[in-house]
Amino acid sequence: MKKRVFYFSILIVMAVLASCTEYRKVLKSDDMQYKYDKALEYMEAEKYTRAYPLLDELYILYRGSSKGEKIAYLLAECEFGLKDYILAGHRFGRFHKDYPGSDLGEKAQFLSAFCAYKMSPKASLDQTDTYKAIRSFQLFTIEHPESELIDSCNTLLDELRYKLELKEYRGAKLYYKRESYRAAAVSLKNFNDRYPNSQYKEETWFLWYKASYLLAINSVAEKKVERIESAMKAYVTFADRFPESKYLKEAQSLKENLDKNLEIAQNES
Repeated sequence: MKKRVFYFSILIVMAVLASCTEYRKVLKSDDMQYKYDKALEYMEAEKYTRAYPLLDELYILYRGSSKGEKIAYLLAECEFGLKDYILAGHRFGRFHKDYPGSDLGEKAQFLSAFCAYKMSPKASLDQTDTYKAIRSFQLFTIEHPESELIDSCNTLLDELRYKLELKEYRGAKLYYKRESYRAAAVSLKNFNDRYPNSQYKEETWFLWYKASYLLAINSVAEKKVERIESAMKAYVTFADRFPESKYLKEAQSLKENLDKNLEIAQNES
């Protein structure tokens, strides 16, 4: 058994060495067609680290020729396979501009946007790349309204937009949790106006009202009446929008307290 394992290990090492020797021959070859054929072979096998040096050399050599178009696209695909989304996105975008009549132009533009999508971080981080991806997909849908990739575009756009929505939702709630009720009321109202169909809308409209309530109750005397009246309007808005809300009982209880505080505040003024 040990001998069998030993011989098997030797065979693996020999195969690896032979493969490395063959690859060195490809790199050193002066036959560009041979290099091109091997690059295609490596790409087909998803051996991107081997294909890249060959394509990079061929790209410089054949730039501007008919074969250069195919090589330029393959190089972008190779970088995508290597998960270098910054460079791949740039190359796909460059391909779309350099070869406007290419059959691969539409796909290249989509993949350029998709690279930006791959760069989009989780919702808690800066969303610059998310905005970039959204703009890129929107431009694609405008330029290719009949494309077979439109459904994919719309699905990815929904995902990116939800990420922005989630970030704003969490940010607005964070103000509330930190008891920064003025900032919370503003942020929650902005969120509700920006995302009227959000899955969080019932909660955020209630929290907007509750933040307005807490701001009013804890307000200084000279601003109390004004803020209580503002909170009452927030209650009416919430109750009208969500007459069957699970938060309605608490909202009504807060409203009763607002009525009492308004009467006290008016008598003191």
